[in-house]
Amino acid sequence: MSPRDGRGVSAVPASTYRIQLTADFRLQDAAAIVDYVRDLGADWLYLSPILRAEPGSTHGYDVVDHRSIDPERGGADGLAALAEAAHAAGLGVLIDTVPNHMGVATPAENAWWWDLLQHGQEAEHAKAFDVDWESGDGRIRLPILGDDEDDRGALDELRLEGGELRYFDHRLPIAPGTDGDGASAREVHDRQHYELVNWRRADAELNYRRFFAVNTLAAIRVEDPAVFDGSHIEIGRWFDDGLADGLRVDHPDGLLDPGAYLDHLAGRIGGAPVWVEKILEGAEDLPAEWKTLGTTGYDALGDVDRVLIDPDGLPTLARLADVELTRDAWDELVHTTKRGIADGILGSEVRRLARLAPEVDDAVDALAEVLTAFPVYRSYLPLGDEYLDVALEVAETRRPELEETFAILAPRLRDATDPLAIRFQQTSGMVMAKGVEDTAFYRYTALTSLTEVGGDPAETDISVAEFHHRQARRQTEWPSSMTTLSTHDTKRSEDVRARIDALSEVADRWSEHAVALHTTNGFPDRALEQLVWQAAVGAWPIERERLHAYVEKAAREAGDSTTWTAPDDTFEAALHAAVDGLYDSRRANAALVDAVTDVEAAGWSNSLVAKALQLTMPGVPDVYQGSELWDRSLVDPDNRRPVHYAERRAVLARIDEGWLPTVAADGAAKLLVTTRLLRLRRNHPERFTEYTSITAAGPAADHVVAFSRGGALTVATRLSLRLASQGGWRSTTVTLPEGHYVDVLSGREVDGGEVRVDTLLAQYPVAVLTVRDGDSVSLDDASQEDDAR
Repeated sequence: MSPRDGRGVSAVPASTYRIQLTADFRLQDAAAIVDYVRDLGADWLYLSPILRAEPGSTHGYDVVDHRSIDPERGGADGLAALAEAAHAAGLGVLIDTVPNHMGVATPAENAWWWDLLQHGQEAEHAKAFDVDWESGDGRIRLPILGDDEDDRGALDELRLEGGELRYFDHRLPIAPGTDGDGASAREVHDRQHYELVNWRRADAELNYRRFFAVNTLAAIRVEDPAVFDGSHIEIGRWFDDGLADGLRVDHPDGLLDPGAYLDHLAGRIGGAPVWVEKILEGAEDLPAEWKTLGTTGYDALGDVDRVLIDPDGLPTLARLADVELTRDAWDELVHTTKRGIADGILGSEVRRLARLAPEVDDAVDALAEVLTAFPVYRSYLPLGDEYLDVALEVAETRRPELEETFAILAPRLRDATDPLAIRFQQTSGMVMAKGVEDTAFYRYTALTSLTEVGGDPAETDISVAEFHHRQARRQTEWPSSMTTLSTHDTKRSEDVRARIDALSEVADRWSEHAVALHTTNGFPDRALEQLVWQAAVGAWPIERERLHAYVEKAAREAGDSTTWTAPDDTFEAALHAAVDGLYDSRRANAALVDAVTDVEAAGWSNSLVAKALQLTMPGVPDVYQGSELWDRSLVDPDNRRPVHYAERRAVLARIDEGWLPTVAADGAAKLLVTTRLLRLRRNHPERFTEYTSITAAGPAADHVVAFSRGGALTVATRLSLRLASQGGWRSTTVTLPEGHYVDVLSGREVDGGEVRVDTLLAQYPVAVLTVRDGDSVSLDDASQEDDAR
């Protein structure tokens, strides 16, 4: 790890603590918990977006003004207070940024968008947005009209008011000189640089680039130097004034040239550290040329989950969900869902691509097929052209009748300077994200912890040897890439997944419970049933309204039995009745509670092990807000609920007084693991400089994950239920490097050499040993060093 500057802030964090800022938890509130985050042991604060966003935004990714900090989140004074408190405590400040798009739901809030709508192609900010003016006859299409027999009927609702056009709550500008001569509102509308159309027409006719399929997030062209400068005014000030120490870059794959953007960004922020929210598929890696320290950690998340899954139980789980756990089956599902997205909600983007190839009659079909077959999020030509080769080969195999069309398109798609190739690269990630993460992940439900952001569900588990191989590679190639277990985007929190992972160890028992739930409380969608039952098991006890909200979102995302655009009221009534049944039906509730009982202890074990692995493996670990205690959150917005810091302060205080909590429902053991290991990494970075696997031997050797980071050794349990069923650790041992160690979790002192695992893990399912300094060891040396600093 890197040295600290004159303020005591490390140049690269030993760890981060992610905070979600809202109107109810502002920058000033974050400043008030700096002492807690420091005492917990995190090295940097990691903030969600803070630029001014749409009024009432709960996430901040809908930025409307790049010149100011969101007043709802505390404004400039709030950032100044937070930065001062963090730096005084020796903590760095990492801020999430959104270069790809802006929020346009409320045009009057976004001066750039208002200017575009009012003045069209002559607007000062026309070049900021990616609009295909020709396809709209010189007008930008806004899909905000409600359903009517036709758009003209809906336009009867337009009115002129206050020098603006109004449509219900929508306020829209009027071009100068277009509202005179007593014209009606509809006539004035017809003179504007925009055309209001039915919201359903966005799928096929939208002529501005969006963030994925979100009509209210319009993409901006940061490749234009003026747009870059204008959208980084406030961001640059943070570094000029010493307020921020690093950045997270949201969705770089939407940018025209992510590598060039990162170069430009590095120049503006003085080379401060940057991480990118990039999802890697399979063996894909980040381009080594990029000016980034790595990803935000989804790749690490998948490794940790999969080493804790029992492959023997997966066939039974697959039968319950009526899915095949094979590469071919997963690929076929992904082809179906991605093609559905390309033909559906992203049809307008595919048609825009096709307009760049007017010489090809069936360009829409052919391009949709290549996008569907593209195996990763995108290429960065000339880097990644091998993925295009794969996509073309798959597309030609599936659609041989389009062979000539593919042959025409292929050389253009390989040419990094061709507008078709450039836009194709910006589109392929959209199809992947919506087709896989937001659709297929909700249909492939054998073991739902496999369908997590950045994951490959066809890779159902990994061996301990493969886990070691991946971490050694991370240490060599991307030692400062982030690692994570939970984020604001994960489908399920780490503790929910830890409990679901344990279902793989009791698949037969779970099958009995699932059959009982179906018999007493089921609904007509077998795959979705498994998703609902597993979510309930993973998050139990969960408030009824939270589970209702989750299953409705999940069902509509899956799109098999109901959808966002055409909800099936009958099916959704049955779905919600099933959720109520989990609370109100004695038989259904008993089956659910029995299932939770089967895996509760194993889930606790998995959670503690997963956290210890993440906090000690190579990379910069991030702790998501509140997850230092058990956090049984589901997909957003459930995972953005308020965090009760007073409770966490109290638990931390007891631990610092010497309390070694048992592994129980209160989650205190997880806070123990989190604080001990965060402090160890922050205060002893010299003990985390390498990665070497540690050998286990004996009858339960397969249940050990153990490695050395140099001066810190991790020994952890995997598949605890199967371990117990086989008689426990018995004579299993690990061979530790020579030396004298202390387990920073339990306080047990250990000498190197051959050590019995049952002794080492007598108190917790994981031990983290560090070299013993002198004749005595204080488990709280980290907090003492903090006080001294």
